[in-house]
Amino acid sequence: MARSITMVKKRLQSGEPCPKCMEVQAFLEERGLWSQVDEVVWADEADPDSPGWALAREHDVSLAPFFVVREGDGATRVYTSALQLARLLVRDDEAAREQSADPVEPPGDDPPTVVRWALERWGAECAIAFSGAEDVILVDLAARTGLPFSVFTLDTGRLFPETLAFIDTVRERYGVPIDVVFPDAVAVEDLVRRKGTMSFLVDGHHECCSIRKVAPLARALAHKRAWMTGLRPDQSPATRGALPVVERDDQHATPSGEPLVKVNPLVRWTAADVWRHLREHDVPTNPLHLRGYRSIGCAPCTRPVSPGQHEREGRWWWEEATRRECGLHLK
Repeated sequence: MARSITMVKKRLQSGEPCPKCMEVQAFLEERGLWSQVDEVVWADEADPDSPGWALAREHDVSLAPFFVVREGDGATRVYTSALQLARLLVRDDEAAREQSADPVEPPGDDPPTVVRWALERWGAECAIAFSGAEDVILVDLAARTGLPFSVFTLDTGRLFPETLAFIDTVRERYGVPIDVVFPDAVAVEDLVRRKGTMSFLVDGHHECCSIRKVAPLARALAHKRAWMTGLRPDQSPATRGALPVVERDDQHATPSGEPLVKVNPLVRWTAADVWRHLREHDVPTNPLHLRGYRSIGCAPCTRPVSPGQHEREGRWWWEEATRRECGLHLK
């Protein structure tokens, strides 16, 4: 869990914030640190039971503004000085930049080594993006390390029932929580209101995927430092042919503003390697694979493929091969 910062401001009898509180906020804004304050809680002069005064009593503080800093390890510290808080944030930002500047290379490129390296470096702050056969291998390898890790999946609202059941199967098999991230309901409703339910067949799938997948991914990664994917070059040579094992993800930032690290442990594997691991280790899979579905996404945009067809031919088959990406992994 990442650090969280609560600022307690005082609200005067007039309803205005106290001048000192506004000066402190301006001080942090000028130094680019205000964005690290997660919430503001008010101590109302007219209400001694307001949340801000409750925090003041809890932490034995008599004046506002002050800051309650909760670290990921459960430790809590209180700062009554904005300068002291700024020094903490600047020091940690510099440390994060130094770490991000370090060479980011695992000691080998085989999947078990890469997964262990990522979890030893980032632990649960490295999230596994889970949806299909490749991703469940990452969950399987992560569970074998005994190290902390986290898993999320994107529920677009259009997944196959078999996929939803598969998510629960993996959760139960490995005893790991899976954060299910949904699209913004207002954005989905607006798209359907403007264009209907199947507009992607007319003007392409990218607008729908942007709302149902790309935006939720950003929320899923908002408090992470790295993430792992099951990408392989042979999934789509046109768009994934030059994948590195580790890359900088400039589309997503850490809480301190640095780009996330994106880890692709399976880039040296083929589809045959994936299915060999699944069989040898009795790893659960989506039952749709037994019905000819090889690459599985949303139900309206996925169909089985025939023997000899490439797995991505079952995704967005009405579009050119170079456009068969949802946007999650495009630069």
